[in-house]
Amino acid sequence: MIDVTPYLQTLDRKTIAVLGLGASGQSTVKAFKRAGAKAVYGWDDNEDGRQNGEKAGAQITELTKDILTRCDALVVAPGVPLNHPVPHSVVERARALDVPILGDVEIFYRSNPDLTLIALTGTNGKSTTTTLITHILNNCGKKAALAGNIGLPVLDMKLPPKKDGVVVLELSSFQLDLCSTFKADISVVLNLTPDHIDRHGSIAEYAMIKESIFKGDGTAAVIGVDDEYCSAIYNRLKESAERKVIPVSIQKELGDGITAIGGKLVDEGHEIGTLNNITKLHGAHNKQNAAAAYGVAKALGIESACILDAIKTYPGLPHRQYPVRVINGVSYINDSKATNAEAAGKALACNHNIYWIVGGKAKEGGLSGLEIYKDSIKHAFLIGEASDDFSRWLDQYGLDYTKSGTLEKAVRAAHEMAQDQRGQPGGAGCVLLSPACASYDQFKSFEERGDVFTSLVDGLPEDGGA
Repeated sequence: MIDVTPYLQTLDRKTIAVLGLGASGQSTVKAFKRAGAKAVYGWDDNEDGRQNGEKAGAQITELTKDILTRCDALVVAPGVPLNHPVPHSVVERARALDVPILGDVEIFYRSNPDLTLIALTGTNGKSTTTTLITHILNNCGKKAALAGNIGLPVLDMKLPPKKDGVVVLELSSFQLDLCSTFKADISVVLNLTPDHIDRHGSIAEYAMIKESIFKGDGTAAVIGVDDEYCSAIYNRLKESAERKVIPVSIQKELGDGITAIGGKLVDEGHEIGTLNNITKLHGAHNKQNAAAAYGVAKALGIESACILDAIKTYPGLPHRQYPVRVINGVSYINDSKATNAEAAGKALACNHNIYWIVGGKAKEGGLSGLEIYKDSIKHAFLIGEASDDFSRWLDQYGLDYTKSGTLEKAVRAAHEMAQDQRGQPGGAGCVLLSPACASYDQFKSFEERGDVFTSLVDGLPEDGGA
């Protein structure tokens, strides 16, 4: 666990308030209690959160003006709205009182300013790439630890040894929005497409927050340049010349960067090897992820051959195009992490004869853009809140669908149809959970949704019957 004493010692009153008492909020409370804070006040709008915060050691109280005036800082959980659609009332109160507002990642940084840090963000591919970077480093002579928007809250992590130690952080836009001085030695932005507009107000604001990961005089900036937002950021980084800029592309040749066009990994014009036939990095988007991870490892001085060998042994992540099972040639794929259309498109592009389980709590834009994959979709099975809206989209493009409602009904119906039709032209297809939606209408998280899918698939009979 992280010792936040160095940060606490900079505070006058040694007292903080914590708003939002989920995993990161509870972690923050515990960290400041261990460090000897004079008082840690906590609040959550949810009763379960308040109970968990109290168990962690917080003094549960509404964060009124009187309470906040006693505090050196307000530590806000990433999910608490700062500006859109409206700021949380406690956030507004703290601003009016000039109480600093920050998140656990900023506290982590201020408590450990001398660590070697790799920070990564992007709309899609963050978790795959951060775990791949960690895997490469640990297989090539470094001691890497992973935290942030994946796995443990950052203040719960165990630091790697100082010698050859590296901390790899996956950061969301919500977390970056709460970082004022944080900077990393190597920062990465994979890609940017419209997402979380309800939180940030516009794609321009979203992109600006993502770009903030490059602030400061770090060693290197690794950035995908295949979308317009990242391309613009790349041009600004090149002009600033504050750190070495390493562009990454899977679409165009780059003389001074890293490409993975057609799966061929090329570094500044020199072919390194192939990324094809790596089953846990299926699809063009994962070639971009691997190329970015390669760029990070090279910036740390690791030899190309070791990097490529480590990429080939990457074990993959559940919920990201993860092959759960094959029954009579039909693949069952868990891509529950695909919470927007852009992410779902990656899976649709990689498969054919798809029995597609889709739906949940829709993101802005719905399924727009996925029509280019309509010839690969045999049938769609709709679940969750988005069913009616998505059925209209499917009608527009003449695609067959069933309103299943629940994931359990969708898995059973998709299984029956896929098994029944596996002898048709094109061969056996796949049952693909790639929802293009958030999970919160029916599940606590995309992980729970994916785990339920996996359990349902594991329970299907081998003979192909229902």
